[in-house]
Formats: sequence, structure tokens, C-alpha cells
Amino acid sequence: MSNALLFHKTYLHPTSNEWVVFIHGAGGSSSIWFKQIKAYKQHFNLVLIDLRGHGKSNQLLKEIMTSRYTFKAVTLDILQVLDHLKIQSAHFVGLSLGTIIVHNLAELATDRVKSMVLGGAVTRLNTRSQFLVKVGNIFKHIVPYMWLYSLFAYIVMPQRAQKQSRHLFIREAKKLCQQEFKRWFILASDVNPLMRYFNQKELPIPTLYLMGDQDYMFIKPVKEIVALQHQSQLLEIADCGHVCNIEKPEEFNQHSIRFIQQQIR
Repeated sequence: MSNALLFHKTYLHPTSNEWVVFIHGAGGSSSIWFKQIKAYKQHFNLVLIDLRGHGKSNQLLKEIMTSRYTFKAVTLDILQVLDHLKIQSAHFVGLSLGTIIVHNLAELATDRVKSMVLGGAVTRLNTRSQFLVKVGNIFKHIVPYMWLYSLFAYIVMPQRAQKQSRHLFIREAKKLCQQEFKRWFILASDVNPLMRYFNQKELPIPTLYLMGDQDYMFIKPVKEIVALQHQSQLLEIADCGHVCNIEKPEEFNQHSIRFIQQQIR
């Protein structure tokens, strides 16, 4: 594990002891939560984290020049921030690929996760997305990574209503260097084996899946998982795609804050 801490920002609540940690997806940064901060900080203490190579953690972690990232290494970075802030346990809100990292953290350190809100959750790459990852892997040394990222952004978020989400993600992805993009891209090929393992073993942690009903790539596998698990529930947001926290922030905030409040004993 690196000695350098990930970039993080905290918002302290005057009376609450509850912490909510926000984990963005690949190619994003903690800035994707700008529509959540105002609503959430009325109830909880917040931690927003930029994952390694992303946002303001980009420069900090130049010393991590390993050729390959693992979900475990990326997850341990987050635990290091929690230790630094002396946060024993928290509620976690993840988006897209960040939901896998939250899931992995819950697996590695179950006692530190009070509840999980998984927005636009990735629980399995379907045939189409597996094909995209394979094609991307073939071309990642040839094609400029922003072409690939923009293509993926359009495939995952195709509707006109998702234009803002697309632009935000593409803007944030531009801050990644080519090498960093490749490392995270390769990580995507680990999704299915890891999620297969998670899906066979339910964790004793209350989990809310918040999905746009038009998140065609990822909603079906989530429905299958929720049908089998006792601790999980699914809320679908109408007329909404993959990045539900940006497309429908009011609904996202209302459902997720209520869920977290229900878990506070």
C-alpha cells in the first residue's frame, strides 16, 4: 500500500456521528457528487474520495507505478483514508464501477460498512459490455484513450437526457493519463469473476440498489441478485439511465438518505 493518501474532502455535521463515504466510478472523480452534497450534509458527516489516478489523487500517487491495479489495492487505499480520519465504520454510496469497490470493501472489512447504496450498480458485465471490454483491450495501445472512453460513455449513456452525465464523465476522464486509463481498463476484465464470487455469498449488510429504469446494460443482473438476497432491495428511478445521481438527483437523494436513516439504530 502506498504511503500517499488519496485526495479526500470532508464535510462535518454539527451533531451527527454518522459518516457517509462517496465512491465514484472509473474515469470520474468525487466531483460527480455535486448534486448530493447539499442534501446529505444536512444529515451526516461526509467523505468524498478521489480514487487513485483520478481527480486530485492523480498527482499524489505517481509513486504507485505498478503495471497492474487490483480491486484489492484500490480498496485498501480507501481503508487507509478511513484509518487516517479515525472513522471506524460508515455508510457507503457508490456509483457504477465504484459499486464494485464498495462491495469489495464490504467483503474485506465487513465490520466497517454499516450500509451500502449502490447507484447504477455494476454486478455483471453482459455479453455486449464484455465484447466492448475485449475490443477496447485490443485497441487500447493504438487508439487514443479518449476515443475509447467517449465511445463507452455513449454506449452506456445513449439517451439525450443523459447528455449532462456523458459530458461530465468525459470531462473528468480527460484528466486521466493514457497509462492510468489502461490500468483501470484492464481492471474491468476482473469484474465478472469477482462479482460471481460476491453474488454467491450475501453479506450481512443492508444494501439499496438505486437504478434508472433505462439503465439497459446493468439493470437486469441487479434484479436477479435482489431476487435472491434478503439484505438487498432495488428501487428503480423512472425515465432515468445509468448515472442516476446526476440525471435524477432529487429522487436519488430522497431514496438513499431515507434508506441510510432507516439503518441508524
